[in-house]
Amino acid sequence: MPALALARTLRDTVTDMITRTRFAPSPTGALHCGVARTALFAWLLAKHSGGQFLLRIEDTDQKREVAGGTENIKETLRWLGLQWDEGPDVGGPVGPYIQSLRLGIYKKYAQELVNKGLAYADPYTPDELQKLREQAQAEKRPFLYRKHRPENPPVWDGTQPLRIKLTPKAWEWDDAVMGRIAMGPEMIDDYIIVKSDGFPTYNFCHIIDDHLMGITHVMRSQEFISSVPKFLATHEALGWESPINAILPQVMDETGRAKLSKRKGAKPVLDYRDQGFLPEAILNFIATIGWNDGTEQEIYTLPELIEKFSLNRVQKSGGIFDEKRLVYLNGAHIRRMSLGELYARVTGSNNRKAGFWPKEAFQDSFDQQYRTAVLALVHERMKFFSELPQLTEFFFTEPTVAENMYTDNKQLKKISATERTEMLRAVHKQLAASDFTEADLEERMRGLVASLTTKPGILFGLIRVAITGSNVAPGLFETMRVLGKEKTLARLQKIL
Repeated sequence: MPALALARTLRDTVTDMITRTRFAPSPTGALHCGVARTALFAWLLAKHSGGQFLLRIEDTDQKREVAGGTENIKETLRWLGLQWDEGPDVGGPVGPYIQSLRLGIYKKYAQELVNKGLAYADPYTPDELQKLREQAQAEKRPFLYRKHRPENPPVWDGTQPLRIKLTPKAWEWDDAVMGRIAMGPEMIDDYIIVKSDGFPTYNFCHIIDDHLMGITHVMRSQEFISSVPKFLATHEALGWESPINAILPQVMDETGRAKLSKRKGAKPVLDYRDQGFLPEAILNFIATIGWNDGTEQEIYTLPELIEKFSLNRVQKSGGIFDEKRLVYLNGAHIRRMSLGELYARVTGSNNRKAGFWPKEAFQDSFDQQYRTAVLALVHERMKFFSELPQLTEFFFTEPTVAENMYTDNKQLKKISATERTEMLRAVHKQLAASDFTEADLEERMRGLVASLTTKPGILFGLIRVAITGSNVAPGLFETMRVLGKEKTLARLQKIL
């Protein structure tokens, strides 16, 4: 069956029963979390309904396309786990799924509109159009091209822009998120559907694609709400019903005053990957920007999101992108992981053997058992994987102990250098006799606190600095156990 005929069959029959959603980004830069949320909501709706999720690349604006943009889109979705059922690299019955490969389809429907008297060539030069706009501005009225339609437009030969001829009227429609929306005829104008370079505009070709691909629900960010009447009018001109529209509230930056955007420094999703964030934490985070299931639940797995997601729980107002909350959620997801899974995640693949570990962690003197024991000590404290070197480096390299580590510590600065030395000699003597189980280490060090008439914060802090080179480290007795007797005593002896 030809592709167009199959597409019509999908639209007219299959989609009466099956939800089909799509994510249709332009390859104009790396995906950030605001855009990824649109993909996630479309994916969740399809999966919740037992439907299909399509990926379509909208690359008709060739001037704005960024090298590698399409690959970034695919890599980001794959890393997040949002695999598409139809689209690039996967195929499907209504492809191709890249708009620049569908130009003949758009030209066919553009010519149909011309034949019906619903599209015409734009004869104005850019300078002439600018003068018309300036005139409208001077007269303090909105510029509407339809007020300047040419009486006898030239035959469209593909070298001039092609405009659709729309009848201005008021529109009302039910949005799946925003409810009943009404807008006046001033929102309808004759817009360009095919540019002079032969490429269609987004406003035109996405409508054709959504129809031919059998899309049942179209999710758009809130800034597109004023364009919906134009889309509805275009569907009407083509003789088609519109899919269900779902306007999503904007993802706002941390100030709450501006939309999250790459132009204002929104971080690409894959930057979070490289920083050691979990995809499940990213999904949990962006899903709950503007959506909740009506409970106090904060931590969601992907299966839980699929089960609970519905458009009627998407809020109408914008949500704040709070990176501190993302860090919190990522730490919560890390703590839910088994030690074995965590080890696999931070260690990485063969082409990145060290993963997020300090590079010294894979020297011959350290085996997987030792690295796993180290990881167990920082499992509860880690917020993202790129913290791992800072948290564990002293297990793999000899620490440097500077004087300010004592003087900057509010407990240790209370004792003199002579007192420090006396305490560490006593510690060394006790540890030399220890079997280095945690229980024995704790018993001996707490006994020293009493015999030296000092405080745990002072003695334990002193030992921690001496063997780790840091005032912040995992539990002292666990740390000494993992470092082992030989290494712990050698580090104390070096300080002495």
